[in-house]
Amino acid sequence: MRGEPIEEGAAVEALAALGHPTRIEAVRQLVGAGDAGLAAGAIARVLDVRENALSPHLARLVQAGLATRRREGRAVRYEADVAGLSGLLDFLLKDCCGGRPELCAPVPSERKEKIA
Repeated sequence: MRGEPIEEGAAVEALAALGHPTRIEAVRQLVGAGDAGLAAGAIARVLDVRENALSPHLARLVQAGLATRRREGRAVRYEADVAGLSGLLDFLLKDCCGGRPELCAPVPSERKEKIA
């Protein structure tokens, strides 16, 4: 299900949050993990970042509406906020392709090979 396009201020905040290599890679890891999400320690290991150095990055993603967190005992588990990510994409593509956003869909991999 697609989210509603977000407002410009929220889009700026989300894009600023994605403007750091650690945060954008964390989002990619969370998207890949799906509904199960990932514990903060697991994200830190995959990204080869100390957990205490990763915490502010994850907090920024949560603040920007791109991730959610929940406490599980002493651990914190993060998930991609699919509605937030979808809303950002909808904002970016709202006026895409002459008002026909379906034209902005990802190019299938077999078509990419033909283009290259």
